[in-house]
Amino acid sequence: MSISFSNLSPLASLVFGILILMFPKFLNYLIAIYLILVGIIGLGLIR
Repeated sequence: MSISFSNLSPLASLVFGILILMFPKFLNYLIAIYLILVGIIGLGLIR
């Protein structure tokens, strides 16, 4: 399986979901990082 930026968003969702379950204290930071990452991918700044 090769990872491209088109399937990076679902992978990031899975990773951040697991991290939120493990470290609920860092919820705000993890959500902020996820939203920034998805926004950058959505704008096409990362190819």
